[in-house]
Amino acid sequence: MSVLTDLIYGGSNAVIGLTEGAVNDAIAKHGEDKKVAMPDTAYFLPTIYAATGVKVTRLGDLPACVGVMKSLVTNEEDLGAALNAGLATAVGAEIIEALKYVESENPYENESGIGFVGDPIIRSLGVPLVTGDIPGVAVVLGEAENAADVAEVVKNYQSKGILTFLIGNVIEQCLENGVKAGLEYRVVPLGHDVTSVIHVVTVAVRAALIFGGIEPGNLNALLTYTKERVPAFVNTFGALNEVVVSAGAGAIALGFPVIVDVDLAENQVPGALETELDHTKTVEKSLALRGIKIKSKELPIPVGFAAAFEGEIVRRANMHAEFNGEKVPTCELLLMRNEDEVEDHKITLIGPDIDCDDPLTLPLGVLVEVYGAKMQKDFEPVLERKFHNWYNYMDGVMHTGQRNIFRIRITKDAFNAGLRLQHFGEVLYHMIMDEFDTVVDKCQITMVTDLEKVNEMMDTLALPTYDARDERLNTMTDESVDTFYTCILCQSFAPSHCCVVTPERLGLCGAVSWLDAKATKELQPAGPCQPIPKLGLIDERTGQYEEVDRVVHEATHGALEHVSLYSILENPMTSCGCFECICGIMPEAKGVVICNREYAGITPTGMTFGELASMTGGGVQTPGFMGHGRNFIPSKKFMSAEGGIERIVWMPKELKEDVRAKLDITAKEMFGVENFTDMICDETIATDSEGVLNFLTSVNHPALGMDEIM
Repeated sequence: MSVLTDLIYGGSNAVIGLTEGAVNDAIAKHGEDKKVAMPDTAYFLPTIYAATGVKVTRLGDLPACVGVMKSLVTNEEDLGAALNAGLATAVGAEIIEALKYVESENPYENESGIGFVGDPIIRSLGVPLVTGDIPGVAVVLGEAENAADVAEVVKNYQSKGILTFLIGNVIEQCLENGVKAGLEYRVVPLGHDVTSVIHVVTVAVRAALIFGGIEPGNLNALLTYTKERVPAFVNTFGALNEVVVSAGAGAIALGFPVIVDVDLAENQVPGALETELDHTKTVEKSLALRGIKIKSKELPIPVGFAAAFEGEIVRRANMHAEFNGEKVPTCELLLMRNEDEVEDHKITLIGPDIDCDDPLTLPLGVLVEVYGAKMQKDFEPVLERKFHNWYNYMDGVMHTGQRNIFRIRITKDAFNAGLRLQHFGEVLYHMIMDEFDTVVDKCQITMVTDLEKVNEMMDTLALPTYDARDERLNTMTDESVDTFYTCILCQSFAPSHCCVVTPERLGLCGAVSWLDAKATKELQPAGPCQPIPKLGLIDERTGQYEEVDRVVHEATHGALEHVSLYSILENPMTSCGCFECICGIMPEAKGVVICNREYAGITPTGMTFGELASMTGGGVQTPGFMGHGRNFIPSKKFMSAEGGIERIVWMPKELKEDVRAKLDITAKEMFGVENFTDMICDETIATDSEGVLNFLTSVNHPALGMDEIM
């Protein structure tokens, strides 16, 4: 093992020397008080903070960190000690990368990589990671002898939904060989320097802080979390040098196996560091070493199909055809039928297909009819909302919106590959029968592009159905049902967290409604959503029930004793970390500030979204802070124990406009105020406390006349 440990120590010592010199040079140039920070994070230099608890904020803090690096490198002839030296390399890489941000606000501006990955991106990845849409994380670095080989490996990962980070010249090798890259494709170039691998490491360690509730400085708990709950692995291509080997040792210490394409002979460490010379087997071996199992979705369509294509944007210049509900009639509808009304796997097109030479805009009506012995009327919209995801999984297809206001765009490349509307029907059929086979026994699809027939479908079928569903939902309240549901999907990342989903309070990720939870229970009887009988009312004001406490206590393995459904102050519901919004108290305004993760600026609390969000998460109850979904904001149950929506005093403008219609209706019903949303401050008006208070006073915001919130 001496050759391997010698390489690790050699790389670690080289990085220490480089880091120490860079720190000294930076202090000489800028002074000890110069601010140092990674962008868009509340976790300082995340690796150092997570491992040691040290909050690095200035250059003068870094010499002590170099001292920590040196202490980790013992040069002992022991693999465990050598892996610690790999952690020292990770610390050095983080410092070197942080110094880039001292020299430039955007050091990666002219690079093909993006550098540091901000907190909001990590939080947005939480849901697909726990649902399995992203089943694993691959780190691909180096320079392959044959560029086509590494490109095929990355395309293979992409087709399986694996989130893939690229470091080194593999970036250009992949791009030049047709790999679609970018966050929207889940293939993310980070940078060419080997030190940019730290930007993957910080994703893993912040997952531990954000979702796992790991206490900064608890290194053993951190390493246990990354090993057991972050499904990452590393592939290296090309010759290895000391620094790459040492960086690989750091990855192994985090629990991430490393697969190389050079012969390590007796220096392999089974399960942690292995050779695979045949690139056609790299993916299979990597997934096996990390225990990642992929559920294959081979569909009879001529384009790729994977969650990795879900974020693809189709621009007009690259568009062959579209169905745009703002220009022509469109509707999507799923209905349950009797058994004799459904012919299984029947796909019918009424009207023209998308065959043409010029960009084409057509109307589109999609009717999916299903029969199932266990199918329920309430499940119709649950299945229907999945159309959006499944269409977007097709390479070259973009779907936005829902119901009768949606837009689908198809690229020229997808059309040239042979994609037609028949294939859209195949996607719907196969995915419904695959994911909902416990409630659907037969399925048929009708796709209509004839204008007259789409209008007829809209008027006689779609719009009346939407109206009936809305009426049903509007009358569905927490009081009108006798059962709530748990959702513990996120426990794979946040083991102490449990959502309680009610008709008026959806899951904080925004993806799970009460109907979704009810359907999930039917689809997966032993799955993440379990019923909670609404029994043993303790406090109606805060929404506390004996049965809720009991079930949540069991679901969190004893981590929680009490949960209130409607209070932000008294035993509030926990947060996992992937919430759409964070709500925090602004005492001087007697109200609350709400910030969504897309907002990058400062809020009136003096904190960004990331800083606010760092106050809660990981299954911890934090009075005064609450993670929640966008659509919970207009609910009559929104922190109703403290006064409800009247307490909302500030939101980013984009969020405000998104919830305006429903929020104004709720406000008028609850306290008779017209256009309440106009009384809420946003960043275009003020972000400082004094400016917000002046605005609230000028519009006579109701929160100012309420009791103190604390």
